[in-house]
Amino acid sequence: MKLRTDLEIISKWIKPGSRVLDLGCGDGTLLKHLQETRQVSGYGLEFNDDNVTRCIRAGINVIHTDLDAGLSDFQTNSFDYIIMTQTLQAVHYPDHLLEEMLRTGRQGIVTFPNFAHWYNRLQLALGGKMPMSRNLPNPWYNTPNIHLCTVKDFERLCAERNIRVLQRTMVNHAHRYSFGDHLLPNLLGRNALYRFERG
Repeated sequence: MKLRTDLEIISKWIKPGSRVLDLGCGDGTLLKHLQETRQVSGYGLEFNDDNVTRCIRAGINVIHTDLDAGLSDFQTNSFDYIIMTQTLQAVHYPDHLLEEMLRTGRQGIVTFPNFAHWYNRLQLALGGKMPMSRNLPNPWYNTPNIHLCTVKDFERLCAERNIRVLQRTMVNHAHRYSFGDHLLPNLLGRNALYRFERG
């Protein structure tokens, strides 16, 4: 099965044989791919009942939980990598969850929609309303996204919390690599991918 480009990039960041925890793992696609291609061991955490069922059917170790409850059930340094794709903006305390990711794992990997993308800016400037796009498809009153941020916002938070960014890349709305996204990431990048560790 062919992975989305952003998930393929993440899989290349993972060393073979690692212990991985996937937060908000969805149907387990990434974790299954990592098990098959990188021989990782680990778990997925997921809140949606249908996705939990899909993970179980796919043979993924999954725990039904709400990420806002934190990671207190896991000991310090239990994993090599903690991954959270397209979920950071949907939790109530993203700063706390980042801290928990680096308590329970050596490195963290997150992806999120960049709210400072030029198309969002244009909709706000010309339309005067909250942006909607393929990347942010829901209206403001019915969205799981409660803490939208920009590339600059995320990097400022990392600096404040002594989190060292190891790698950053951007992909477009189709989750594909685009050279322009890397020239002006905060303006042109739709989706941000970060790998980081404690500074």
